[in-house]
Amino acid sequence: MKILFKILTVCIVLIASSSCKKDNDLIEVQQHDDNQMMGIMHEMMNKMDQMMMTKDPDVDFAMMMKVHHQGAIEMAKFELQDGSDNQIKDLAQNLIAEQENEIKELENFLSKNNPKANNPEFTSKMMEIMDKMDRNADLQIINGKVDEDFSTLMIGHHQSAIEMANLEVLNGTDGQLKILAASIVKAQQKEIKDFQVWLLNNRN
Repeated sequence: MKILFKILTVCIVLIASSSCKKDNDLIEVQQHDDNQMMGIMHEMMNKMDQMMMTKDPDVDFAMMMKVHHQGAIEMAKFELQDGSDNQIKDLAQNLIAEQENEIKELENFLSKNNPKANNPEFTSKMMEIMDKMDRNADLQIINGKVDEDFSTLMIGHHQSAIEMANLEVLNGTDGQLKILAASIVKAQQKEIKDFQVWLLNNRN
């Protein structure tokens, strides 16, 4: 995947160079290995890849979403530390508060519930979502500008969370967990829109 990204990066820079020579305005690109925000994403994805799935939809969703949320929180903390745009920093702060509360709910469920159901199809679909998130993250164009990188990566991050949560709504059996999953979908759909609008108005 890294080789593919490097090829795409070279192509983008060459296209930008040929089409923007008149105003000397080139697309800025940063290698993923040099980007701290992407490093957080990769660490989160590695943790999820190493998790032992139980094939119980409720338990697996709770375990995976907990790690997924922790990754988002670490990225948001980096945004608060190194970002400069007040609107994006506010979104990051709200994300931290929201997802820390959701992690508590997930941990509470896991502390009281052991795997019961056996749904290998759910597990397979969950892993497909993780694989897609991994591929999409490696294809993202990042430039080292913290506010832009955070917004760009968080859109993909949220999209995978929505897919995971919708899968839980359809396959889960615990009522409270399904309610939490539905609330995650609603909240993150709104946040995706906020990030998209900001990028449209602010990306150079």
